Amino acid sequence: MLPNTGKLAGLTLFITGASRGIGKAIALKAARDGANIVIAAKTAEPHPKLPGTIYTAAKEVEEAGGRALPCVVDIRDEKQIGEAVQKTLETFGGIDILVNNASAINLTGTLGTPMKKVDLMLGINLRGTYLTSKLVIPHLLKSRSPHILNLAPPINLNPVWFKNHTAYTMAKYGMSMCVLGMSEEFRGQIAVNALWPKTAIQTAAMDMLGGEGVGKQCRKADIIADAAYAILTSPTDFTGNFVVDEDLLRERGVQDFDQYAVQPGHPLLPDFFLDETPEDVVEHLEKHGATPAFQVPSSTASAPSGGPIETTFDVIRSVINEEVVKSTQGVYQFDLSGEHAGVWFLDLKSSSGQVGRGQPPEKADVVMTMDSGDFTKMFAGKLKPTMAFMAGKLRIKGDMTLAIKLEKLMSRMNKAKL
Repeated sequence: MLPNTGKLAGLTLFITGASRGIGKAIALKAARDGANIVIAAKTAEPHPKLPGTIYTAAKEVEEAGGRALPCVVDIRDEKQIGEAVQKTLETFGGIDILVNNASAINLTGTLGTPMKKVDLMLGINLRGTYLTSKLVIPHLLKSRSPHILNLAPPINLNPVWFKNHTAYTMAKYGMSMCVLGMSEEFRGQIAVNALWPKTAIQTAAMDMLGGEGVGKQCRKADIIADAAYAILTSPTDFTGNFVVDEDLLRERGVQDFDQYAVQPGHPLLPDFFLDETPEDVVEHLEKHGATPAFQVPSSTASAPSGGPIETTFDVIRSVINEEVVKSTQGVYQFDLSGEHAGVWFLDLKSSSGQVGRGQPPEKADVVMTMDSGDFTKMFAGKLKPTMAFMAGKLRIKGDMTLAIKLEKLMSRMNKAKL
């Protein structure tokens, strides 16, 4: 870990989305210096699926050595931000650092993204970051060590980062554009930088997106906290930078990165928007020995069959049972193109489950469209569904939660040593 230096002692940090995850990790790192932390987030009551509230985070901050001010803030609401800023001034006397961490994510295509989701992402990521900055900047200008740090990626115009989730990319790049503009607008007055992880970070959002087992391919939020600390303790002439966590920490002398891994030694999943494309991500995982979701048994693989698709569904048929059906409760349709084109279904909702050619017996909850070759790779553990989706090789229509459950089914197949 990057050692604390005490440089943030007595400074006041206003952190959005600090009740859990990356925001809380940054808060705790600063608290160990004796900083004042404003926890500006929405969660005041325990959430049934997400850990932590602004009050539990405040308790952890104080236990770490800092002072905490929990504030209920939806950063889409100008009044709530204004009230939180005023409470901060009354409690701590000023604001030295703003961390724009709050963000919303929805990885769906243009036709599959309801405008409610589009408005949510633009409202939180873009407008919320801009609005919070606008209301805090007058107070940063009075600080002796003013910083704004946005958890935002470098702007990469490779179309691969747009084509599958245009709305999310636009919203996230909005945060990046705030860095581009404000760093120049306030150069010499306020340091404005962006920070982005080189690999996936284990958070509640990643657990929901990646499904079971994704955690071992992630790093802990501590690496982001250490990189943020390095930026926020830098002179204010360090500005206008799009920092990648690992790169900066290497420059600052960190050599042991296994300390940040959820499972040291396991291949890591590169994050969005960096130079590696999703296709490179898949190759990276395979090259470094990533464990497939499941492997087709050698006896099955060598046996004659009607083709790779039939073989794949024979394997699936052999492992589904009432327990799998009970835990899944979904009907899947696969529209396959390419050399072995056709329509297949997997019914994991009724009785003990069934598979077959053609349309499912009832309307599919999830329709997956992809090339038959990629389908075979996916069910052989050579192409993870998450990676196929990111790379544009897999289009999903319907219930995304059930789509994620399919990856869990593959994990079960692996455990069964097929």
